[in-house]
Amino acid sequence: MHSVPVSLTLTVLTVLLTSTVQVIGWRPYPPKTNGSDQIFDASKKYEGSSNLVRLRYHMGPVLTNNITVHPIWYGTWQKSQKKIIREFINSISAVGSKHPSVSGWWKTVQLYTDQTGSNITATVRLGEEKNDRFYSHGKSLTRLSIQSVIKSAVASRSRPLPVNPKGGLYLLLTSDDVYVQDFCGQVCGFHYFTFPSIVGFTLPYAWVGNSAKFCPGVCAYPFAVPAFIPGIKPVKSPNGDIGVDGMISVIAHEIAELATNPLVNAWYAGADPVAPVEIADLCEGIYGTGGGGSYTGQMLNDDRGATYNVNGIRRRYLIQWLWNHVVSYCTGPNKLD
Repeated sequence: MHSVPVSLTLTVLTVLLTSTVQVIGWRPYPPKTNGSDQIFDASKKYEGSSNLVRLRYHMGPVLTNNITVHPIWYGTWQKSQKKIIREFINSISAVGSKHPSVSGWWKTVQLYTDQTGSNITATVRLGEEKNDRFYSHGKSLTRLSIQSVIKSAVASRSRPLPVNPKGGLYLLLTSDDVYVQDFCGQVCGFHYFTFPSIVGFTLPYAWVGNSAKFCPGVCAYPFAVPAFIPGIKPVKSPNGDIGVDGMISVIAHEIAELATNPLVNAWYAGADPVAPVEIADLCEGIYGTGGGGSYTGQMLNDDRGATYNVNGIRRRYLIQWLWNHVVSYCTGPNKLD
């Protein structure tokens, strides 16, 4: 990932010509412009319109089976932090949440299909969890040692996580005292699939880290702002935990891309699957109508002054928008007519 992309054209060309990153990474700031300097649709319901984007289907599988998310809690986690994340996952398929909702956000993901025409599932549920509170692989992880942590979780003698290559999604979450390779400098999270030579199975997985101690201005933006960005004030996080509230949008980003590109051979832009531009990458930094460049878009505020754009089962969250390939725009449930 490059630090300050200035346009969608430059971003895509840079990725295609120079990137050697093996797995997909993301950070919420600095955001891409996503073509937002171009002329938008007159209704302003969608942002980031661009005729330059060629998001294509490359014939690989997408997650059409019901998705079960298996969190792996690596390091020290408070009960309140786990609850925020669990409730977000459970909100993805929740029925009856107040508009705009997390489940409404997922409807954009459901638009994507496989080669049989089957849509991505509407059902995402929280599955069995695993705690690794004693830092089994230390407090500094590489991209490959992350897979070793997953192997420990599925091969544990005590309550191993079930192995489900078709609908299982393994979500490794590292606490705020764990550093992961390229964390903060290049990525806040990434997704890929496990190697049978390490884990024994090919399983879609994602890693997301808590940036509260290392780089909240990078990975928890806009709840924290980088010191080198003058004139922008942070907004209040909806659940009172800057690190975890920042993780929520990264988790949303990675789950959406895992559903549409689990083996890195399904939906992405560009010719190189080693460095694909995926449905959340295209809308990086956009949270509402008018978003683009350094502007997040129009968001909502609750009676406490906290900022959000979607409602969950019992909580509110701020999550980025996603690329809608049907209309070639970034879309979100909080769009303004």
